[in-house]
Amino acid sequence: MTGTGRGLAGVVLLGGLVALGGCGSGDDAEAGAPTVTVQVGDQTVDVDPTQYCLNGDGQRYDTTPPILEAPPDSPITLTVSDAVAAAGWAVQVFDDKLKERIGEVEVDPDTTAFDGVNTSDVAPSAFYLVVVQDSDADACNGLAGAWPVGFIRAGGGTPTGTSP
Repeated sequence: MTGTGRGLAGVVLLGGLVALGGCGSGDDAEAGAPTVTVQVGDQTVDVDPTQYCLNGDGQRYDTTPPILEAPPDSPITLTVSDAVAAAGWAVQVFDDKLKERIGEVEVDPDTTAFDGVNTSDVAPSAFYLVVVQDSDADACNGLAGAWPVGFIRAGGGTPTGTSP
């Protein structure tokens, strides 16, 4: 199911919301950690997780998040696997160093594609979005599945963060 959830503009001002965690299950767990597809403008990339709950074991991955440059006011579409959508997920917004969370937007249940983010919604011109799957406290000690991707709005600076 495709949905737009809630827009990001008002959420960024709120900041400091509680983080969501995540764990994989079902087909994703048997096949390995899923990727998240990110599209902005004519660019499409698959993002690998930095951490994920795989077959009941918490996994951390040495992954460098991709960084995409896009013009202002460009829609961003994030697409997750059916298993991630079934568990629930959110989009967290971080600064250009991937250190300070400046906002979060929840995605409607069972949504596989979210297009409620725009490159101009975030105040800094360089920022990260992190797809975070809802956690299962009984699996992997509640380890969060996380897929970070950096963005540079044309004319802005470069994200300089490291993986969460």
